[in-house]
Amino acid sequence: MPGIDENRPFIPVGIAVLTVSDTRTLQDDKSGDTLAGRIVEAGHRLVDRAIVRDDKQAIAARVKAWTQTDGIDVVITTGGTGFTGRDVTPEALEPLFEKRMDGFSEVFHRISYDKIGTSTIQSRATAGVANATFIFVLPGSPGACKDAWDGILKAQLDYRHMPCNFVEIMPRLDEHLKRGG
Repeated sequence: MPGIDENRPFIPVGIAVLTVSDTRTLQDDKSGDTLAGRIVEAGHRLVDRAIVRDDKQAIAARVKAWTQTDGIDVVITTGGTGFTGRDVTPEALEPLFEKRMDGFSEVFHRISYDKIGTSTIQSRATAGVANATFIFVLPGSPGACKDAWDGILKAQLDYRHMPCNFVEIMPRLDEHLKRGG
C-alpha cells in the first residue's frame, strides 16, 4: 500500500514558485501564497518566489535560471495553462523539458475532474525534468494549486512516501551527463 514510511527520514527539498500573470502582484497572489504556504508547512525550503508576465521568453528565462541554481530541486509554476491568447506557460516550458512527465497531467486531471468535472479540460497542466530539476506547470487558481500539491506533489516530494517518490531519484536525474552521453 502507498503511504509514509515513518522509519525513513524526511528530506527537505528546495522549491521555487513562479506565478505567471499580467495582473497579479506578490500582495494579491493567492495561488502563489497557497503553494508557498504548503511548501513551508510540509518542511521544504521555499528558495525563491517570483511573478512574471505572460511572456514566453520571460517565463522560460526565469525557470531556466532556476534550474541552473544550486539549492533549487523543484520549480512550480502557476498560471498561463489555459487556451486564451496570453496563456503561454506550456509553450514556454515544454521546450526546456529533457523528459516529459505525462502521468502528472493525467493524475492532475483525474483529481480535478472529481472537483470541477469536465471543466478540467480547460487546463494544460504539464510537468517534466530539465537540468536535473523537476518542473510542474499548474493552472492559476488556488484550487488547482491545492489539488496538485495535496493530491500529488506533497507525497511525491516526501522521501518517506512509498513505494517510490521523486526525492529518491533526484541524485540520478543527471546521470546521463555524468557518463558523457
